[in-house]
Amino acid sequence: MSKGQLETFFESLGEKKFRAVQVMKWIYQFGVTDFYQMSNLSKKLQAILDDKACVVPPKVKFKQFSEDGTRKWVFEVAGGSLVETVLIPAEDSKEFGRKTLCISSQVGCALDCSFCSTGKQGFERDLTPAEIIGQLWVANASYNEGVSPNDYKNMVTNVVMMGMGEPLLNYEPVVASMSLMLDDNAYGLSKRRVTLSTSGIVPKMYDLAKDIDVALAISLHAPNDELRNELVPINKKYPLADLIRAAKAYVYDENPRHKKHITIEYVMLNGVNDTDEHAYQLVHLLKDLPSKINLIPFNPFPHAPYQRSSNNRIHAFSNILNNAGFVCTVRQTRGDDIDAACGQLVGQVADRTRRAAKWQQSVAKRQQNQPS
Repeated sequence: MSKGQLETFFESLGEKKFRAVQVMKWIYQFGVTDFYQMSNLSKKLQAILDDKACVVPPKVKFKQFSEDGTRKWVFEVAGGSLVETVLIPAEDSKEFGRKTLCISSQVGCALDCSFCSTGKQGFERDLTPAEIIGQLWVANASYNEGVSPNDYKNMVTNVVMMGMGEPLLNYEPVVASMSLMLDDNAYGLSKRRVTLSTSGIVPKMYDLAKDIDVALAISLHAPNDELRNELVPINKKYPLADLIRAAKAYVYDENPRHKKHITIEYVMLNGVNDTDEHAYQLVHLLKDLPSKINLIPFNPFPHAPYQRSSNNRIHAFSNILNNAGFVCTVRQTRGDDIDAACGQLVGQVADRTRRAAKWQQSVAKRQQNQPS
């Protein structure tokens, strides 16, 4: 529940509105889920809450920690499906250094980008606000095992809505969750440290600009419509001209923003989208959009029809962008030893789209046609 929803709830119990802030702080800032441990609530109110409410984090089905400090959780959500969440610490791994949590917004993904393992699992349903914000709660709790509430510390410094699913296709629960991330009575994260990544759901990009102020990333991956139609099929509905127009509107919103840029995500696929010509097309496409570009070496998954671009090719591509005046970085692959790298989040989905079955059939057909 948001602060406003909690205030309404407590008023319905005959309590003052300030109880909402008290309970929010206990849950999010002290990691407490037992109402009887919330010592500034009356015993009567504790009993009422214990009867009428619950604070239940998502069920951890499996967790795995990488040698490089990356942490991955597999959560079982209502219905039995599994979703994944990944925490990536900064390279220096300082105790209180940057720790970025990659959060899932849907069970599976409906978009079927051709280079993404998650998309090949199909789609079941949207996650609820509780299932989304609960991923952040569990990640913080993992650093506070055995710690008293007075010593509890929220260790996650950055959140990216880049896990399983397309966030803008689960709009209201995602915005509600991000609002809690920003709320000073909950996690109090800076609006520059909460990033939503979209493949380009253009109408919802305009809504997002009005409803919440967070950083925006665009999962682009191609500099022209013909190639993007193949790699990111949603482009057929919302082509690049519409996408770039919406991105500019987000930066130059009628409500003055402090954002300097939009982050462009671009996976590097050998011989597919990584030529010098593609780089120059990207320069032209983004020339009037304040943006920084994040090149992502492709992370292979079983039977993927692509290969990772060579380091030399990635650096040559990057140099063209840098020389054109863009800030261009190459994302370091983290957590690939536990299948936690970008594009590798799979989960287990009761697929309503039958995409997983079709993908398996196409793989089998491809294998049959290979020369022995």
